[in-house]
Amino acid sequence: MRRSVRIAVVVVLLAIVAVATWFYFAPRAERGVPTTVKVERGDVTQTVLATGTLEANSVTSVGAQVSGTIQTLPVKLGDVVKSGDLLAQIDSTNQQNAVKSSQAALTNLEVQLQSKQTDLSNAQAALDRANKLAPGNLISGADLQTAQANLASAQAAVASLNAQISQAQLAVDDANLAIARTKITAPVSGTVVAVLVTQGQSVNANQSSPTMVKLADLDTMLIKAQVSEADVTKVAPGQKATFTILGDPNNKIPATLLSIEPAPDAITTSDTGTTGTDNAIYYNAIFSVANPDHRLRIAMTAQVSIVIDSKTGVLTLPASVLGTPGPNGSYRVLVLDPSSGETKPAEVTVGLNNNITAEIVSGLNEGDQVVGARNFGGNGGGATPGGGSRPAGGLFGGGGGGRFRG
Repeated sequence: MRRSVRIAVVVVLLAIVAVATWFYFAPRAERGVPTTVKVERGDVTQTVLATGTLEANSVTSVGAQVSGTIQTLPVKLGDVVKSGDLLAQIDSTNQQNAVKSSQAALTNLEVQLQSKQTDLSNAQAALDRANKLAPGNLISGADLQTAQANLASAQAAVASLNAQISQAQLAVDDANLAIARTKITAPVSGTVVAVLVTQGQSVNANQSSPTMVKLADLDTMLIKAQVSEADVTKVAPGQKATFTILGDPNNKIPATLLSIEPAPDAITTSDTGTTGTDNAIYYNAIFSVANPDHRLRIAMTAQVSIVIDSKTGVLTLPASVLGTPGPNGSYRVLVLDPSSGETKPAEVTVGLNNNITAEIVSGLNEGDQVVGARNFGGNGGGATPGGGSRPAGGLFGGGGGGRFRG
């Protein structure tokens, strides 16, 4: 009986030793090698995000300055026109009649002027004779005064007609200008973005200048994007930016920050010029965008990323691997030695950090394998600031290297 018991005990011990040996010498892949992230060179860019809309660089409203019926309207939406191109022709019959009437009035005054100039010449001759006869008392003083008065009257009549002729000439010029204004041409080059009248429509310019066509400069577009008050101090004119549109979210289009409006849209009309505090405050940032192919259109939504700072070719790590910084601002991470399976903590100094990718200034070398955040239980980050990380199960030593055992 005792012999049987001893045999059974030996068998159990051998089984325990075999199981322990298997667990110890099993391949590392089966023992749960931790996930690591390699330190690599890359680019880090810190940005401020803003949402806005696209606008034309300039919009020119072309109106009618004379009244009449639109005879021709040769342009349509989307047409590209040059300065001087015909946009519309208004029936000029009334204006032509006005030119004829004003010209006739001018001619009548010019004929009257010729008659008055003849009277002036006669009055001047009569006065000259009177002046010759007066020294010999061959003419009375009254006749001399009469000759002088007649000359003055003739001179006044000529001066009056000259003034009337000048005014009549202005009327003729205005009538000719009105005829010219029946031909409406483009004052600037641009794209037709609105046609507000139709052929055959009557327009009345007596009280105001009705807008007929709108021309926009689409070669350069503007973006008016809202920047929050938390970010507005970080941006400045001249900074580069990129933006995407809803129709092509994967294509980043370059833009340049031109200016930032000094007051938010929500500014009140109070004497103090302040805004309410119930709503978030946003400031309009204006960006310039080249649009040579006119692919960008007015009122498109733009998601803008303003580049605040950037680094290229620096050592980088995903920001999620770093965890929480210590009191001195540095981070503690665990670096894995693939050959031995051991880890050791490293104190890391971070430069530019956009919360996605972080620049590694010191503490790590290119190619180092940093233990990923998911290996550290619930704290969501790397090693603790005060010492070596100790995840559940006590896999790491306090401050020195440990060995992963799964």
